[in-house]
Amino acid sequence: MIASDTFKTTNMRLHQILRNAANFRTVFDFGDREVAHWFPRHMAKGLKQMKASVKNVDCILEIHDARIPFSGRNPLFQDSLDVRPHLLVLNKMDLADLSAKHMILKQLERHGVKKVLFTDCLRQRDDNVKKLVPMVTELIESQPRFHREENTNFCLMVIGVPNVGKSSLINALRRTNLKKGRGSKVGGEPGITKAVLTRIQVCERPIIHLLDTPGVLPPKIQSLETGMKLALCGTILDHLVGEDIMADYLLFSLNRLEKYSYVERYDLSEPSDDIQQVLKRIAVKLGKTQRVKAITGVGNITLTVPNYTAAAYDFIRAFRKGELGRVMLD
Repeated sequence: MIASDTFKTTNMRLHQILRNAANFRTVFDFGDREVAHWFPRHMAKGLKQMKASVKNVDCILEIHDARIPFSGRNPLFQDSLDVRPHLLVLNKMDLADLSAKHMILKQLERHGVKKVLFTDCLRQRDDNVKKLVPMVTELIESQPRFHREENTNFCLMVIGVPNVGKSSLINALRRTNLKKGRGSKVGGEPGITKAVLTRIQVCERPIIHLLDTPGVLPPKIQSLETGMKLALCGTILDHLVGEDIMADYLLFSLNRLEKYSYVERYDLSEPSDDIQQVLKRIAVKLGKTQRVKAITGVGNITLTVPNYTAAAYDFIRAFRKGELGRVMLD
């Protein structure tokens, strides 16, 4: 009888939670915010260098974040560099919900992208990275190489928006094919690679070199929503968008996708659509507080209040590290 009552209580509680979730926002209100633009000088210079180098390249490897397979790919790449065979590498697959992988590939194919490879370049052994050299070799050998016909070595150019794992891919290829360490510097923030580098060898048979390039965003990002997705994936510097609205959009997205792992992670009683409530709970749980002075009628007093910015940063960082589960933002 007790077990039956407990089951009924739990069932009613779950029903109430789901009913509350049904009232969550279905559209995100960006207010009067404008799209964040980040096209510093090194990006413009990098794009110019890429165009100048493309004549010496046999194949283009475009790296993008698997969590946003359709959002934020730079159209300038297609316009300027699509004169060579093209392979789209969707990296960070370990962070993406790929339950609809077949539909993603179908939609990309409708947009003219037929060669796609999913990778996790930070893994010491990624079987998908091993597939890259055979795929690229087949791509190159199936099309005319023009003035590079007599050259038995292959040269590939790695392109993409910032912080999607271009340098990590180069290092993974060296680790897999040459049993060697890093050939390119890696970082967790956008903008680590700022110039087109010298050629880096990644394979012996056949001999393949890669050109690492700076991450280049479009001079104009098409929409606020695209900009927000890029920011959450670490492609745009956080302060250009604002951690507060990024955290709110992340909460909106998790609720829309019915990804409620944040509830358990931060000891919430149930899913919430109120970012202030969630950030306050995060701040309390993690001890993220700050002291502020308040002016009262009897003098100044010092108060300890939740640090909402620090809480928002932790929430975003947890998403980027996959600690809130696998998510597909597109």
